[in-house]
Amino acid sequence: MEASENLTLTDHLKDAAGRVFSGGPVYLTFLCLLGILFMVGVFSGIHSVYIEGSRHAYGSTREIPLAMLIATYAFFVIISTGLCLVSSIGHIFGVESFQPIAKRAVLLSVITIVSGFLVIGLELENPFRLAIYLFVSPNFTSNIWWMGVLYSFEVVLLIIEFILLMLHRHKASAVAGFLGIIFGIAAISNLGGVFAMLNGREFWYGAYLPIFFIASAVLMGSAAVVFFTIIAYWIRRERLDAAMRESLAAVSRLACLMLAVVMFLTIWRMVTLTVGGTHESMVFEAFVSGPFAFNFWVYEIALGMIIPFFLLLASRGRSIAVIFVAAALIIFCAFFMRLDMVVAGQIVPMYWELGVKEYSRLNTYAPTWHEIFVVLGGVGLCGAAFLLGEKVFDGFRET
Repeated sequence: MEASENLTLTDHLKDAAGRVFSGGPVYLTFLCLLGILFMVGVFSGIHSVYIEGSRHAYGSTREIPLAMLIATYAFFVIISTGLCLVSSIGHIFGVESFQPIAKRAVLLSVITIVSGFLVIGLELENPFRLAIYLFVSPNFTSNIWWMGVLYSFEVVLLIIEFILLMLHRHKASAVAGFLGIIFGIAAISNLGGVFAMLNGREFWYGAYLPIFFIASAVLMGSAAVVFFTIIAYWIRRERLDAAMRESLAAVSRLACLMLAVVMFLTIWRMVTLTVGGTHESMVFEAFVSGPFAFNFWVYEIALGMIIPFFLLLASRGRSIAVIFVAAALIIFCAFFMRLDMVVAGQIVPMYWELGVKEYSRLNTYAPTWHEIFVVLGGVGLCGAAFLLGEKVFDGFRET
């Protein structure tokens, strides 16, 4: 302990750099692949926005202006807020079984929100203008302005919380974390409000999405904790200790509970669509038997909810392999849930009921390779930053 305290900052940096390149061939291979994905995604986004033009490179259109990149942004920031909420159960609210996952969860929360910022930045034609005018020319009546401000404060508070946690200043980190929770919940409910307050889009409109996003955040945050923690121990070629096994079991039980909540909300959402107006009934048909049917029944319902729920219920947190598979399915299928939600709200033309011939059929959307590469770039950043974080911070071992 004394020897560790006597090390200089330079010594710590040298040790961290040594650990980064000492993970073995599998670790280094994945780090390189994820790094390449990140660079390809950034290049694709820059080429799309500044060279070819986003209107030509991306699959979004006047009829469907919000598409895959917006869905991916929502996917990452919802996971980030969920990780913030799950980590707070231990080191802020004192639930002992959740404490071992706190540091990793907070760092992952920072990584995922930055990954979301990367994707949305490469979707905008001029992200620097957003950064400047966000504070220079505020619009207090704009949900998108509030989203930018709230997420900006959240990411700063998360970074402060993580630094204080690593310095073992737990009271100060708890204060920063509690403020982060407030801004995180406000931000994610506001993100839902961006969609929910568009009364011209009946599928989105109403109080459902802000509530659903918060429930989804806790579910996805729990799944991310399980998924990344197990991978972290696999990278280090170590067995999970008893405290961490108990922690993951507790997190998996929380995920099981939130799956039940999400399934309950989804059922009632689909039921209410059947008694809605023309737009809502057409979206319902698109999900049940139309162009979204495969994604809905296979990815969202079967693989994203039912199978993980019964896997978690049967394992009760005892089988690490089972809860890992359940967590992976939840995260993977949540992406399609976000994508379907964003696109489906725009498939019914605004002038459908007026009988305009140009809008006599549902709008369609197909992602381009530029969009797919940008999404993979966000995944590459998230994965590479996670691997580097595990090495730099030495698996978050207690010293």
